[in-house]
Parts: sequence; C-alpha cells; structure tokens
Amino acid sequence: MSRLVTLASGQFGDLTLEDLCRLAKEMGYDGLELATHAHFDVQKALHDPSYLPMVHETLQRHGLVCKAISAHLTGQCVCDVWDERLDGFAPAHLAGKPEAIRAWAIEEMKDTARAAQKFGVSVVNGFTGSPIWARWYSYPQTSEAMIDAGFQLVYDLWTPIFDVFDACGVRFALEVHPTEIAFDWYTTERLFELFNHRQTLGLNFDPSHLVWQGVDEVGFVRDFADRIYHVHMKDVKLNRNPRAGVLGSFLPFGDTRRCWDFVSVGHGNVDFDGIVRELNRAGYTGPLSVEWEDSGMDRVYGAAESCAYVKKMNFNSSSVAFDAALKTQ
Repeated sequence: MSRLVTLASGQFGDLTLEDLCRLAKEMGYDGLELATHAHFDVQKALHDPSYLPMVHETLQRHGLVCKAISAHLTGQCVCDVWDERLDGFAPAHLAGKPEAIRAWAIEEMKDTARAAQKFGVSVVNGFTGSPIWARWYSYPQTSEAMIDAGFQLVYDLWTPIFDVFDACGVRFALEVHPTEIAFDWYTTERLFELFNHRQTLGLNFDPSHLVWQGVDEVGFVRDFADRIYHVHMKDVKLNRNPRAGVLGSFLPFGDTRRCWDFVSVGHGNVDFDGIVRELNRAGYTGPLSVEWEDSGMDRVYGAAESCAYVKKMNFNSSSVAFDAALKTQ
C-alpha cells in the first residue's frame, strides 16, 4: 500500500528532532507529523533562512518525510474560553491575558499556513476550540440562541484564518474531539454547513474520540469521506467497570478504574479493519499517522508495536472479485 505510516511528534516533545527522527526510523515509521509546539517552529520557518533546510535535511538523513503539520495547541486558543490551563498553550508572557492569547493564536494560525506552504506541506491538523463546550449538558438551561452564537463566533474568528489558508493552498484538518466545536457526528455536520462546505475545512479523522462516545467510527468515515484530509490511528479501550461513568470520574488517563482509556493501536475497540476498508473505498492515499497515547505501556514499545500493527492493516482493495473464477464456462 502506498499510504505512509507516520508518527505524530507531539507526544515526543521531550526529544530533539534529531533524536526523534532516529527513534522513529528505528521503530519502522516512514515519516513524522510535526507538531508546532514541539518540533516545528512556525516563526523560525518564516524568518530564519537556515531553519527549514535544517528540518528537511534532518528528515531526509533518516529516510523520513513530513506530509502534515500539527497545530492543535494554537488552534485551541482561537475559540476556547480562557482558564489557567490555556496559559500553557501560548507564549509565557501572555499568561492570564485571554484576549491577548486569542489575538496571538489567530495570527499564529495564519502564520502556520504560510510556514506550511513554505515547507511544502499542504495539510495543517488541529483544533478550533469551542466557546460553548461548557454548555454541552444544557444545565443551567442552554438556549438555541446561545448555541447559535457559539457557532457564529467560530465562523467569525476562523473565516479570516481560512482566507490565509486558501491563499497559501493549504487545508485545515480539524480533529473532531471533546472541547471542540465539532465533537461528534451532528456537530461536525453543523460545522460544515456553517462554513457552506468550504473546501479549506476538512477532517483529521481520529476514531478514538468517537468510539467512547458511542459514535460509529466506520460510518463516520463513510459519511464524511470527501472531507478526510488526514488520519490519526489511535485506539481506545472500553473497560467493564460498573462504577465508572463515561465522563471519566476525574480519574487520570492510565487509571484502570476508568470506563475508557486511550491505548496503543490494536489494544482497544476501534474497528481499524472497517476504517481501512472505508478509506480504500474513499480513495484516501494520505498518511496513517499514529498518535501514540497509552499511559499503561512503555512509550517506545507501544509506538513500535503500533507502527507494525498499522502497517499490517494498511492493505489495498482487491482488484478482482473473489468469485469471478467460479464459473463452469
């Protein structure tokens, strides 16, 4: 299969690009999805003439490629409602300044599109943030006007960003995810309708965030096939614990009492066989990017095993009907 198997770099931010490239190659990966908070400096890419040649040379020396950039943390700051957790996603001197963080994030996302174009990458993955995530349960009572206003704010803030993406020939791949404006099937459909199905906006499909919510991950690929610009291969395990609720009980990831938890690819409940078949049907040829998140497994062991599992699942559609030869004449 021609699809590359790549590794999302965000969970390896403690390693230098050089060290991560060496490790990724040893684990069997074809490339990296470079995270802007870890291994791809947007401002250096735009203003330091030596930076992008260095990144390209480092990747090439290890036989790796980069087909997508991840800007999840920056994107979260565009539409999120500030609390102190958001300070860690923005420059330190902006801590405690919600409007300054938002203004920075908007300009940084525009610059990310420019940097991606300069780097030769046509897809930026990320989050949008959500001004109404805290209202998902509708208590205290949430009116339709409140929800409409939240979606409208996302439209107003992201439209100028997408204008820059269009000018650069770069697409934005949203990861449907809790705390985002689109977190399940219906909110994804509503977001696409809000932007009048603008081609700039697509999906970084990650099944792990759908399965624990009870959303059919295979049907999601089928329904939104033309908008899948990038794929995260990440698994989630549904645990049998009648004491644990689906909302997590404030138990940290890795706690075996949780109702669900992210695990290395192949150790959970995601139907990767069904997903690959739907991706084949859709003609998706982009990367399959392992986003390794498993608090209960050694990182190198888990990421290496995940790479091998994804390569095993990375099959082509059949070129012949299996019953074509079952004829007497």
